[in-house]
Amino acid sequence: MRILIVEDEPSIADGLKFNFEQEGYETQVVTDGPTALALLLEGQFLFDLIVLDLMLPGMSGYEICKEIRGFSENIPVMVLSARSSSEDKAHAFDCGADQYVTKPFDLNEVLSRVRNLFKWRSPDNSDTSDAERQPVHVYQFDDVSVDCRKFQVTVKGEVFTLTTMEMQLLRYFLENQGMVLSRSRIMEDVWSQSPDITTRTIDNFVMRLRRIIEPDSSKPKYIVSVRGTGYKFVRERAVSR
Repeated sequence: MRILIVEDEPSIADGLKFNFEQEGYETQVVTDGPTALALLLEGQFLFDLIVLDLMLPGMSGYEICKEIRGFSENIPVMVLSARSSSEDKAHAFDCGADQYVTKPFDLNEVLSRVRNLFKWRSPDNSDTSDAERQPVHVYQFDDVSVDCRKFQVTVKGEVFTLTTMEMQLLRYFLENQGMVLSRSRIMEDVWSQSPDITTRTIDNFVMRLRRIIEPDSSKPKYIVSVRGTGYKFVRERAVSR
C-alpha cells in the first residue's frame, strides 16, 4: 500500500513517513498541493491513500481535496489538521474527505484509521478459504444497483462513483436492512468512534447518499430518518449476490 503525505511541516511529515514505513507502507512526501496533484494526474505514482493537511502554502487542503475528487472518487483522503471547528470538519467532508483527525493527534489513532480505510478499499482481501465469510459485493433494489467492489451505484442506467466513506456507510445500511441504527452506533461501527466525527457529519453523508439513490431526496423511502434516534434502511426486498 502506498501513501502520499501532503504536509509542509517537516517534523510532522517526517514522523508520519517513518511510522507509516514501520507499518510496511510505501510513502512519499510533498509539501504543496500543485506537486501532489501533478503526481496524481500524471499517473507516475499510484497511491492508495492521501494524508492531507489543510493549511498549505498557495493552495489550501480544501482546494486540493476538491481537485482530487474531480478526477477520482476512489482514492481515500484523510485530513490531518489543526483546524478543529465543526465548520472546518464539515467543509472538509463536503470537499470529499473520508476521515478527519485534528492535530495534535495520537499516532495509534492515525494508524488505526489508515488500516480502516485500507480495509474498506480492499474488501476482497479477506480469507477466501472460508466461503461463509465472503462479503456480499452487489446489491440490487428497484432501479438501484450497488457494486461495493467498484464503489459504484447505478440508478436507472446512470453511474455514480462513491468515496470510500460514502461506500462504507451505504454498505453498512444495506448490511443492516430493517434495523434502526442510532447515530452513536453508526459513529462507532463506521467511523470507529472518531472524536472528529459528529452527528452532523453523519447527517451530511446521509444527505449525499440520498441525492444519489432516492427518487426524491426530500422524501426518502430507502434511508429514512427515525426521529430522535438515527436512520433505517427500509428496502426489505433488496436482493444481493
